[in-house]
Amino acid sequence: MANKGALSVFEVLEPGVLTTIQDLGRFGCQKYGVPLSGAMDDFSLKVANLLVGNDSNAAALEITGLGPKLKVLNDTVLSLSGADFNAALDESPFRGWRSVRVRKGSIICVKEAGRGFRGYLAAAGGIEVPEVLGSRSTYLTGKMGGLDGRSLRKGDIINSSSLPVSSARIPLRFLPEEYIPVFSSRVEVRVIMGPQDDRFDDEGIKTFLNSWYVVSLNSDRTAYRLTGPKITHRQKADIITDAIPQGAIQVPGDGQPIVMMADRPTTGGYAKIACVIAPDIPRIAQLKPQDEVRFRKIGIDEAHEFLKDKETELTRIRKVLEAQARVVTRKKYRVRVGDEVYQVLVEEIPDE
Repeated sequence: MANKGALSVFEVLEPGVLTTIQDLGRFGCQKYGVPLSGAMDDFSLKVANLLVGNDSNAAALEITGLGPKLKVLNDTVLSLSGADFNAALDESPFRGWRSVRVRKGSIICVKEAGRGFRGYLAAAGGIEVPEVLGSRSTYLTGKMGGLDGRSLRKGDIINSSSLPVSSARIPLRFLPEEYIPVFSSRVEVRVIMGPQDDRFDDEGIKTFLNSWYVVSLNSDRTAYRLTGPKITHRQKADIITDAIPQGAIQVPGDGQPIVMMADRPTTGGYAKIACVIAPDIPRIAQLKPQDEVRFRKIGIDEAHEFLKDKETELTRIRKVLEAQARVVTRKKYRVRVGDEVYQVLVEEIPDE
């Protein structure tokens, strides 16, 4: 049953491999041992929300690998972003990176991902679940947020916030092709060295920056474990436990790197050779097991510029989608002139 101010939007017929509710994360709680969580690919989540007219931080469904089968319980507007999923809406293709008007009773089936690994299904109004520590994100290990801190199950009812206007009046939008990311099974990501790169010998640093690493089957929202050439330490791999930022690359005693992701622990005791820059975290998140990654060293000033570029791109996307929302509506009116009745098509342009 929907909560007050909420609208039932999905019934879960099949949950998929791992489908959770995520927003941009739980900020300000790492000092208490609670990780950020949130969307693994924050860019795709933000765009999915903007396509349906939501705030970019609204909660949506994060789909991993093989998606769910859902029954639509009320008319709404949806968008699917991220990985190139084989998805269908009532047996017709459900294309990504655009908003779609859906009717009550429709069936959405998100099958296996082609390129990429994670997708985001956003509903107009956002997914409505109680906030925990300021976020609706699911933290699986801590069993908090989302739906009782767990992934979706068959029979779950998913609510969205009730809309101030009919879904039929929400303008449809699409992301221009030049902004759609291209996912690959082999990616290079940019890193800032440190904070403990001095714990690795010259050969270890060289190996790290000149080798391809394979994503292990033992990878999840907590960390991406990689396999490849061994990275050698000067002495031991252990350090005095300290903070772990998102994208930190730990290297334990076996010399195999581990990229810490959204649900990572907040502290750890392995030396960190480098950190993936924030704009490249989504590129890691879209890798599936057996895909490959390598690392390229950049400076902190370059990293800041890349982050500014990404924020500028999002601002530009927001303006493009807002412009699309200012659609011209066309209405037909019946006009009587004497004994004759005419149909007149009138165009109405929204006010600035």
